Amino acid sequence: MEIDESSSAAATMDEPQEEASAAQPPRIYRLDESVVNRIAAGEVIQRPVLAVKELVENSLDAGSTSISVTVKDGGLKLIQVSDNGHGIRHEDLPILCERHTTSKLSTYEDLQTIKSMGFRGEALASMTYVGHVTVTTITEGQLHGYRVSYRDGVMEHVPKPCAAVKGTQIMVENLFYNIVARRKTLQNSSDDYAKIVDLVSRFAIHNTPVCFSCRKHGANRADVQSVTTSSKLDAIKTVYGISVARELMEISASDDNPDQSIFKMTGFISNANYIAKKTTMVLFINDRLVECSALKRAIEVVYSATLPKAAKPFIYMSIELPSEHVDVNIHPTKREVSLLNQESLIETIQSAIESKLMNCNNTRTFQTQAVSSAPESSFSIRKDIQKNPSSSGGKFQKTPINRVVRTDSRDPSGRLHAYWSNGPSSQHQKKSDLASVRIAVRQRRNPRESADLTSIQELLNDVDQNIHSGLLDIVKDCTYIGLADDVLAVLQYSTHLYLVNVVNASKELMYQQAIRRFAHFSAIQLSEPAPIPELLIMALKDEDLKSTDDNDMDLKNKIAEMNTELLKQKAEMLEEYFCINIDQEGNLMRLPVLLEQHTPDMDHVPEFLLSLANDVDWENEKECLQTICAVLGNFYAMHPPVLPNPAGDGIQFYKKNPKSIDDTGDDLKNENPEKDDLDQELLAEAETAWAQREWNIQHVLFPSMRLFLKPPKSMATDGTFVQVASLEKLYKIFERC
Repeated sequence: MEIDESSSAAATMDEPQEEASAAQPPRIYRLDESVVNRIAAGEVIQRPVLAVKELVENSLDAGSTSISVTVKDGGLKLIQVSDNGHGIRHEDLPILCERHTTSKLSTYEDLQTIKSMGFRGEALASMTYVGHVTVTTITEGQLHGYRVSYRDGVMEHVPKPCAAVKGTQIMVENLFYNIVARRKTLQNSSDDYAKIVDLVSRFAIHNTPVCFSCRKHGANRADVQSVTTSSKLDAIKTVYGISVARELMEISASDDNPDQSIFKMTGFISNANYIAKKTTMVLFINDRLVECSALKRAIEVVYSATLPKAAKPFIYMSIELPSEHVDVNIHPTKREVSLLNQESLIETIQSAIESKLMNCNNTRTFQTQAVSSAPESSFSIRKDIQKNPSSSGGKFQKTPINRVVRTDSRDPSGRLHAYWSNGPSSQHQKKSDLASVRIAVRQRRNPRESADLTSIQELLNDVDQNIHSGLLDIVKDCTYIGLADDVLAVLQYSTHLYLVNVVNASKELMYQQAIRRFAHFSAIQLSEPAPIPELLIMALKDEDLKSTDDNDMDLKNKIAEMNTELLKQKAEMLEEYFCINIDQEGNLMRLPVLLEQHTPDMDHVPEFLLSLANDVDWENEKECLQTICAVLGNFYAMHPPVLPNPAGDGIQFYKKNPKSIDDTGDDLKNENPEKDDLDQELLAEAETAWAQREWNIQHVLFPSMRLFLKPPKSMATDGTFVQVASLEKLYKIFERC
C-alpha cells in the first residue's frame, strides 16, 4: 500500500508539470524578407485598378501632359501606362523598385507639407513582388532611352539602351501570378476594367491640362479620351457626356475661420433634373483623389429631400486646405485622408449644397409624353349629351373622363389604341422617335460620336468598300522581320516574304486614322509657338532653292502672308475637327495625335502648313475633309529623317572637312573616315533619329497596321506590297539543284 501511495503521489505531482509544458506560448520567428515584402505588396496593390492609380499618380507627379493607359484582361495580363513626363535618371534605375525609395521627400517633416501624390516609395516595389515590371524611360537631353525589367524589387539585368519617346512607359504583366487565391477572385475582367475606366475618368475631369486615354489592348477606340481644356465642365462633358454636364450647377464654399476650418471648395453638383441609380462622387482634396464617406452621406441626406426615391446625384468637388491640416498617411492605398476640423468643414459644404438646391427649384423640368386623342365618335358624343343634358351649346368644359382613364373594358374608347392615330404622319413620328432614342443611347455610350458628319461617314464607307481582302489578311497576320533599306521593310505572311513601302503604308494608315478620329483627337502641345509665316517662307524656299531674286523673295512673302490669313480664317474649323490650333497672331500651337506613341517629324512642319493652305479644297465639305486628312496623313507618315543615314554611304555627309569630296559627292581620299574626322554631335543626332524611326516602325507602325489599317486595292499594284519569295517556289528551285 505504501508503494502504491507514493507512486500515486508522484503521478499527482507530475500532472501540473505536463500541463505547464503543454501551455507554453509558441516561438516568435523573424519572417523572411521575401515573405514580408509579398505581404506588404498584397496590402498596397489589392486590385489592378490600384496599380493603375499608383502609376497614373506617378505620371502626374512627373509633370506629364499626356497619359495613356492600356489594359488587357482587366489588368491581370497587362497594364501599360505611358506618359511624356520628365523621365527617370539612368543612375536611379538600380534602386527604382526597391522599397521606400522615393524622390518626393527626404525627412519625415516633409510629409507635413507634401504636395505630390506619392511619398512612400512602395508602389513600384509592391508591383515587382506580385507581377513582372518593365520600365522604359528617357530624360530630356539624352540621345536614347533605357529599358530594364524588375522582379522582387531588383533589376533582372542592367539597363539596356533603346529608342524611346519622351517620358516613361511602365508595363506590369501577369499581375498576382504568385498569389493564386487573389488571382482567382479577380477573374471578372470586365468588372476590373470598368473600375479602371472610372478611375481614369475621375483623373481626366480634374487634371484638365493633361490628355488622358484609356483603352483595352487591341481596341480601335479608347473608352476614355480627354483633351486639354481650361474648363472643368468641358472635361465632364467630354468624359461623362452632355446629358450629365447640362444638369450640373457650379458650386463653391469657403471658410477662413481658424477656430472652425480653413478651406476653399469648388465644383459641380447635379440639379433636381438629374436622376441616376448610383451616386457618383468625384472628390479631390489638395489635388489628391480620395474618398470621404462622412461627406458623401451628408450630401446624400440633402439630396434625399429633393430627388425622387432611389435617385442618386452626381458630385464633383475640389477642396483646397493648408497642407498641415491634412494627414495623407492613414491608409495603405492612400484612398482616405484625415482632415482637421472635419465636422465643421462637412457642415459648411452641406449647407452650401442645400442652399443651392433650394434656389434651383424654379428650373426643374419633367419629361412629358404627347398623347394624341382620337376624334370623338358619335357614340361617345350622344352618350355624353345624355349624361349631361345641362351642358349648353354642345361645348364641353373638359375632356370626357373615359377619354383620359380607362373606365370600362367593354368601351372601345377605353382601349390604348383609341388614343393613337394610324395615319402616315404618326408612323413617321414613331420611327423618328425610335431613331432619336437610338441616337441618344449611342451618344450616352460614346458622347463624342455626336460630332460625326455625314461626309465623314461617307469617307469611312469609301475606305471600307475599297478594301483589298488579300492584303487585309496579310496585314492582320504578318510578322515583322526588319528594314531592307530606308523605305522598304520585310515582313512574313504564311510561307511568303513581302517588301512593304513603309512610307506609303504609314501614309494610308495615318489618313484612315485622321478620318476615324475626326473631332476625337488628343493634342500635342508645342513647346513654343511656331510662327506660320516664317515656316511657309522656309517651305517656299525649299521648293525653289536656286532662286535668289529679290522680286521672287517679295512674291514668297506675299504668298506666305496670304496663306497665313487663310489658315487663320479656317482656324476655328481646324481646331474643332482636327485639333490643329492656330492663334490670332498666326502661330501654330497644337497638333493632333493620330497614333498613340507617335509624334510626326517636326522638320516637315513647313511643308505640312504649305500643303494645308494650298492643297485643300475649302469649298466642298467632303473634298475639304478628305484633303485635310490626306495632308495630315502625309505629314504623319514615317518618312526617312532629313539627315542622311549614317549606316551607309551617308557617313560621308558628317565629315568635318568637306573639301575632300569632289563635285560629284565622291570621297577621293578615304572611304572610311576616322572618328576624329566626323562631326560627332551631328552624327549622334542622326543616329538617334534613324534609330527612333526604326523603333517606331517595329513597335508602333506595324502593331497599329494590324489593328487599324484597311489596305486599299491600289496597294496591290502601286508597289506598296511586293512578294519577293515563296517557300514553295524555293523548294522547287532547291530540288532542281
